[in-house]
Amino acid sequence: MYQGSYVAIITPFKDDSLDETGLKKNLRFLIKNGSNGIVACATTGESPSLSDDEYERVINICLEESGDKIPVIAGAGTNSTVKTIKMVQKAQKLGANGLLIVTPYYNKPTQQGLYQHYKAISNEANLPIIIYNVPGRTGVNILPQTVARLVRDCKNIVAIKEASGNLDQVSELVSLLGNDCDILSGDDSLTLPMLAIGAKGVISVIANIFPKDVAEMCNLFFKGRIDEAKKLHLKIFPVVKALFIETNPIPVKKAMELMGFAAGNPRLPLVQISEENIAILRKRLMEYGVEIC
Repeated sequence: MYQGSYVAIITPFKDDSLDETGLKKNLRFLIKNGSNGIVACATTGESPSLSDDEYERVINICLEESGDKIPVIAGAGTNSTVKTIKMVQKAQKLGANGLLIVTPYYNKPTQQGLYQHYKAISNEANLPIIIYNVPGRTGVNILPQTVARLVRDCKNIVAIKEASGNLDQVSELVSLLGNDCDILSGDDSLTLPMLAIGAKGVISVIANIFPKDVAEMCNLFFKGRIDEAKKLHLKIFPVVKALFIETNPIPVKKAMELMGFAAGNPRLPLVQISEENIAILRKRLMEYGVEIC
């Protein structure tokens, strides 16, 4: 169901308010350059810092700009099952095409707790669900056996964004899930290696600035043009590392600003990237061939 490059979009701000004009321009750029889908109001979109009204406006703008060209997946996960179901209902009412549900953070549920959490959400959702596993942020790792159990029991759980950074775990997921659930990379640096062992695509941060190259790398891989895909991976890789030199989305917002895109400062408790790291980011972008504003 999900294949290729899905962009985990930033939320651009202007004077700490939602930059609607900038968001529209960013979306047009992403759609024009071959992105397979938009993921809004998730980690890269600073979802914890958005008001309810801003969340609704971002989803609405994404849907307006995408039309029927590409799907819009709404971030809707929290660390409360009841609150997540309410978010799911809101995203569905707005017209989102799919849901990204992060594993509950801070609570540190057991595997049985994770199973019950997603099962309860699945029972209340009428949209496709993508599980989001990012233990570095949440403090909990949903294991392949739990994912397989959920996929078996919940027909609308159709994909997982796997950001554990553990290729052994990805291999185990592929072995257990087969073609029953799409595996998407949640780490830009591991997209090509994950494709090589059975993933279908990526929910990407770097695609905010290089949508064409990320989409092309995926397309080349699936066409069997592996050497060309590898060449793009190696070209992108140094910039990927620079985009995670500080907490995401701090560096990607600065990169977008340097390239003339709408971004704005991250919201507290996130702060601007350090001057030292701006220099590293600028250097990597210039080496890539980007013209810096």
